[in-house]
Parts: sequence; C-alpha cells; structure tokens
Amino acid sequence: MTASNHTWTFTSLGGFHQARMETAADFANLGSLDQKLWAALACPVKGLAFDEATLSLLDHDNDGRIRAPEVIEAARWCTARLTSLDALAQGSQPMKLAQVQTRDDEGANLLATAKQISADLGLDGASLSVADVSKAAAALAKSARNGDGVVPADTLPGDEDKALAALIVETLGGAEDRSGVQGVDQAHLDTFLADAAKVVAWAAEGGDDVHPLGDATAAAADAVAAVRAKVDDFFARCRLAAFDERALVALNRKEEEYLAIAAEDLSVTADEVSGFPLARIEAGRPLPLAEAVNPAWAGKLATLKSAAVEPLLGEGTDSLTEAAWGELQSKLTAFEAWRGARPDSPVSGLDPARLQALIDGEGSAALSAAIAADAAVAPQVDAVGQVERLVRYHRDLYRLAQNFVNFTDFYSDTARANFEAGTLYLDGRSTELVVRVDDPGKHAALAARSKLFLAYCTCTRPSGEKLAIAAAFTDGDSDYLMVGRNGVFYDRDGKDWDATITKLVDNPISLRQAFWSPYKKLAQFFEERAAKKAADKAAASDKKMMSDAGKTAGDGGEGPKAPGIDVGMVAAIAVGLGALGSMAVAMIGYITGLFTLPFWIICLVVLAIFLAISTPAVVLAWFKLRSRSLGPILDSNGWAVNGRAKVSVRFGRSMTEVAHLPKGSRIDAKDKYADPVNPWPRLILFVVVLGFIASLLNSFGVIHTLSNGAVGDPRSEEPLLPPTPAPAPAPAAPAAP
Repeated sequence: MTASNHTWTFTSLGGFHQARMETAADFANLGSLDQKLWAALACPVKGLAFDEATLSLLDHDNDGRIRAPEVIEAARWCTARLTSLDALAQGSQPMKLAQVQTRDDEGANLLATAKQISADLGLDGASLSVADVSKAAAALAKSARNGDGVVPADTLPGDEDKALAALIVETLGGAEDRSGVQGVDQAHLDTFLADAAKVVAWAAEGGDDVHPLGDATAAAADAVAAVRAKVDDFFARCRLAAFDERALVALNRKEEEYLAIAAEDLSVTADEVSGFPLARIEAGRPLPLAEAVNPAWAGKLATLKSAAVEPLLGEGTDSLTEAAWGELQSKLTAFEAWRGARPDSPVSGLDPARLQALIDGEGSAALSAAIAADAAVAPQVDAVGQVERLVRYHRDLYRLAQNFVNFTDFYSDTARANFEAGTLYLDGRSTELVVRVDDPGKHAALAARSKLFLAYCTCTRPSGEKLAIAAAFTDGDSDYLMVGRNGVFYDRDGKDWDATITKLVDNPISLRQAFWSPYKKLAQFFEERAAKKAADKAAASDKKMMSDAGKTAGDGGEGPKAPGIDVGMVAAIAVGLGALGSMAVAMIGYITGLFTLPFWIICLVVLAIFLAISTPAVVLAWFKLRSRSLGPILDSNGWAVNGRAKVSVRFGRSMTEVAHLPKGSRIDAKDKYADPVNPWPRLILFVVVLGFIASLLNSFGVIHTLSNGAVGDPRSEEPLLPPTPAPAPAPAAPAAP
C-alpha cells in the first residue's frame, strides 16, 4: 500500500462496503486502497466472460491467475502512458492517439508506432480500437520477420538454408514461431551444428582397422551380439562337463523336461526349446554351426556363420572351438567400442557425409543471418505489443475493476459480472447466476457452503462442444428440480446449449417452500412406502401363485392343504390388538376432551400443531436464506473472494425470474382438459372459518347480546315475560320467654 490523501467513496452492497471506481483519481490512487477492502484478491484467466487476451496481458507471471498487484501495476502503467485517466474511468472506445503522453522516449516511440499502425491500416491517425491493433498484431505475427528470433523453413529464400531448417525441425523439434508454425531459432541451430560436428568427428575415427570387413562389419557384429550369451553358456557347460562327467545329465536337461513339452504343439521358437543349450553338451566339444543344433537358434547360428565366422575365420568353417570364438570376438572388439562411442543425439542417426556437407555449405550461415534479422525487429514488434496493451487497458480496465476491486456489475440491474456465464431456462424459470465449472464434484464440495440451491448441468451442442455449469435457483421451489431434467442454456455470446441436470446441492429457496416441506416430505414418505408395500404384496402374491401352481402340478392335481393354526401366533395377535385398543381408547379420550372445548380454541390448537411442525424448517431456512453468499461458488472456480458478497432474498428474486403472464394478457377459455375442481376443500375451509368466527363471538357473549337486543322492542312498556316475584320475607324470630 502507498500513502495517499485520496478520498474514496464506498457503496454498501452484498453485506460489505465496496470501493467505487468511477473517476480518474480512483484509478490513479488504486495502489493506496487497502486490499482488505477489495471485493476479490485473485481470479482465473480462463472461464470468464472477459477478453482473455487482455487478461493474459495482465498476467505478468503467466501463472494463469490475475492478482491485486497486477491490477495495480496496470493502473500505474496507464497513468504513465496516458495524459489523463478520465477516458479510462469510462471504458470508452476507441482510444484517441492525442491521449498518449510523450514525456519520455518510451511514450514517444509508442505514439509513433500507433500512428504507423493507423497508416498501415489506412486509418485517419486520430484513434485506434482493439480490433485495429489486433488486426495489425495478427498481420505482424504472420509476417516473415516478426521479432521472435524464430524462422520457419518456408519463409527462407534459399534452398540450402530452407533444407537445413526443415532438417533441424525434423530432428530436434524446433521452436514455435509467433505465427504458430514450428521454426528454428539460434539455440536449435547451434545445437544441431555442434551435434553434427561430433558425429562427423566420431565417423572419422572409424578407419579400416575398426572395420575389418568394411561396410559388412556392422552386420558381423550384430550377428555375434545376437548369440553371444548362448554361445558363452554352451562353452561354460562344456567346461563343467570336462570337470565332472556326472554333471552331463543335468547340463543337457533331463528326460522328464523333454517329456513335459513333447505333449504340446512345438515350434522352433517355443520358449521351452529356446531355453535349452545350443547343442548337446560334451567335454571339449566345439559348437556346431549347422547340424545338431537347437532348432530355436538354428537361424541365428546360420547368420553368425555367414556374416562373421566365414568372413573372419575362413570359408568352410562349420564349427567353433572356444578359442576360435574368442578370436572371432577380438576381431570385432575395436568396432564395437567405436560403435558404442557414437554420440547420443538425434543428429547421430543422419549420414555423416551429409552432415559434413551441411557444415561446410552456406546454408548454416544464411540461416543464422535470417534468425538475426528476425530478432532485430523485436523492438518494433514489442512497440506494437505495447500499443495493443494500452488500447486494451483503455477499454477493459474499468470493467475489470467493476468485477475485481468491487462487484458493482454483479449487483447492477443492467450490467452482468464477468463470471456469469449466461442464462439457464429450466422448470418455468430463468436464472442468471450461472458459472462455468471444470469438475462439478470438486466444485460442489466447497460451493455447498454458499447456502444456495445449485443445479449442476452438462451442456452440449450438435457440433460436439461440451461444458459444465453450476446454476443457482433463488426463487420459486425445488419440487421439480431433479437429476435428469432438461433445459436450455444461452451463453454470453448468444449460443444455445442443451442442458441436463447431473447433480443438485439442496438448500432452501424460499420460506414458503420451507413451510410446506415437512408435509411434502411426509406425503412423499407415505407414497413411497405405499408403493413399496403394494409392490411387495404383488411380488409375494405372484410367488405364492407360482408355488401353488407347482404344488398342484406335482401332487397329481390335489389342491393346497389348509395351513394349521399356530396358537402362539394367535396369542401374539391378541396381545397386539389389545395394545392397539388401549391406545385407541386413550386417543378417543383426548379427542373427546378436545371437542368439549369451544370450536375456536380447537382451531387454534390445530393451527398451533401446524406451526409447531413447520416452524423449525422455516427458522432454519430463514437463517440459511440470510447467509447465502457468492464467495464459495467463485472460490471453487479459483477466485479469492475477499468480501462477503451476500445474496439476499430480495436480490435473489431479481436473479431468478419465475414465469408470469405478461401484464394485460387475456385467457380466452377455460382448459377443457383440466380435471374438475373439487369444491369440498374450499367448502370445508369456509365452514371452518365461519365456525371459528361464530364460536369466538359466542364465547365473548356477542351473539347472546345481539340475540337479546333483537327480541321485542326495547321501547315497549310491557316486558315479554312476567317479572320474577320477590322472595317472601323471612319469619320473625320467637320472643324470649
């Protein structure tokens, strides 16, 4: 943070104070704003409804994330490159070239490059838009000299340098040019020439003493190497047989081993046969090369004879002694050592003579000059990149601030936040709080803490494109939101996608839904239990019918026998019926006692029971609805949300729109296919309300008072009923005697 006397203006949105970014001074002093007051501290480059090219320019360390210091640095850079930040605070387009400051050489070069771009595009030289600089940058990237020091083969004029560049890309892989084509840079050229020189020097060391058979030496060495292990094994066994004749049986393999494989289909390449010795083991026996050899190795021994033994030891050699075998190997030792010293490089597979010609030719020098010429224009290319950066910041930095420093766009009635992917239409509703997700399962683990009802959908298009979204439903109910339901998703570009719900995160949507949820769950429970009971009974009935049919067919047509009476079962049923009777009597007593009370009290008792059942769900939903937050949803997508970003009930209703008939609409006729309306529920409700009012008035004597006032005329002198006679006076007490 840097010290500043700037006075910030804050707006209370989403449960926290958000700094407003509306003036040039706000952008100029962004570095002084305490980051604890930022709405977000980091966001991903991918997956936002924002120009990724601009986000890539902001991402200085190329880690795929935008952080607060990078936004501050962008604002500082614009402060140094523009004469005023007023236009920046409006996000206007295009950028006027008169706004570029020229107080230093960098600014002067930037303005000169901007004017050159305008002239190359045939513009008036007064302004540039993002589309203009993008077109210039694309044309520059495709040009032969684009400043990256990478030269594709097809951009070279000469045949030698073009062939050399193609060969380098083929062997070493090359480097990617700014245009996206593989080319050659100086590092790859130097590596290729250095490796080629090593290969040429290595080839020069392989003279006649190393190649006793000339070009056929390699074939002879390969033939020896192919059988070396088995030939050494053969002579070792022969030496062991000379030491002790008792080992001959074991050294030649036992008869049982031959019997074990004799019953199988054999071939000369069978593993069992190839593991046996090359020939029969005897003390001091030479190795035959043609006859009486292991059939699995006969071909390789024949190659050894023709390629190495006869050329090096003489024609007509049909067998090898151990000494001759050693002599044969010694004549190829120098060649094998030389071949083993071959440089380990992709270039070593090329012909040394061809490599020598490439080294001595003019192609390498021409290619090096072309690479240097391409790199020489790097300052001009970088200047074009700086112009593009300035024009993009001029257009996008304001909007980025409204989605990073604060969440003004998210809480706005007109704008949309850059993390909102589009609008989902499903179940008679449209919801705008939709974000893209990479892994719905991983996303839901944290997003569930948002306390929002989330529906994860897989979206597809006929072209085969796919994406996954998470949509928050903040109005209506969740009765018909279930896995498998289909809807339509419209992204920010206006493309429509087929959307299917694949996962739900269940949270309350409204207090109305919470009030009725216990009864809906109870009804669903009984419905499922009844369906299961009916299915079980149907299955049991089918099973019994099949069993009875089988018994009838098996016992000659006799019907099933009547089951015997289980006395214990009868006693248990009697005890159960007694307990149920006692419970029923007690319940009847309570109900009878309840009905002795006034009717209005009975209604209040029933209402209290309803409230007692629904109140816990409503209270829990009340707390959840007032703690809904956007933060966990964005945090699951790689954001670092710093503020609370609450989604209040009122704000939630604005983000999910329930279907309503347009104002002034007319309904022409009654639905002739609708089920007839049952009048009894309304009639019963009317009678209950009427009885409640009457009972309440009667309890307070209102009805009695009204009745007395209505009988006779209060002005009449004669009462309707005779007056009650006064009681007779009590007799006097007798006098004392």
